[in-house]
Amino acid sequence: MKITVFTSNQPRHIALIESMASIADQVFAVQECNTIFPGLRDDFFKKTEIMRKYFSNVIDAEKTIFGLPRFLPSNAHSMAVKLGDLNNLKLDVLKPALESDFYIVFGSSFIKGELCKFLVSRKALNIHMGVSPYYRGNSCNFWALFDGNPNYVGATIHLLSEGLDSGPMLFHALPKTQEIDPFLLGMLAVKSAHVGLLTRLKSGNIYDMDAVEQDRHSEIRYTRNKDFSDNVVEAYLKKRPGAKDVFDSLKRREINKFLRPYFY
Repeated sequence: MKITVFTSNQPRHIALIESMASIADQVFAVQECNTIFPGLRDDFFKKTEIMRKYFSNVIDAEKTIFGLPRFLPSNAHSMAVKLGDLNNLKLDVLKPALESDFYIVFGSSFIKGELCKFLVSRKALNIHMGVSPYYRGNSCNFWALFDGNPNYVGATIHLLSEGLDSGPMLFHALPKTQEIDPFLLGMLAVKSAHVGLLTRLKSGNIYDMDAVEQDRHSEIRYTRNKDFSDNVVEAYLKKRPGAKDVFDSLKRREINKFLRPYFY
């Protein structure tokens, strides 16, 4: 079996590649790279003192759940490009990676054009870090926490579409109810998506699930990267929920609001 992953270069992205490599003969990983030290270097996020403080928590949580940056497994073939370059690549360049059994998108830039049409035709699976249709756009789990809704922290596995995070949904992946720091909760949401997807791929019946269209009327927030500002992050750090607050919110989750939820 061959699996192609369009992803990035942080430990959580490497962990997804490793999990796919555990069940595939070959994995092709197209990695759109940015700094592994957000907040310390100008890149997708700005270099400011507030961002440094926020992302130091993110990096610590990611290290706890996913470890450090590292090399890929021996059966994974990587192509590294700059974040945002993916849509400029000709399909011929990607040809070895376009002959796979499964295609997975996680943490890449917004895929458009010929590549998007190809992946949609192959029923590519997208991991959206946020519970759609409630939270869509960028940094969704941050915004769920900002809104006082840890109960909406999770991931959506859906079919890729030509719209941003708008494809028909297969299932939600959610952290189990527990008393936990919100930064760790966010990383456990990623882990639940990885394990849930791996479990469904191993079962061989992921495409047997009826895909459900997203109901835009249920949307709580749609956010863009520009919304994630110093002022917003500073306000969140001052009011962020404690572990007990997270537990109380997770206990109140209304399970009927989630599609075929997978808990980890």
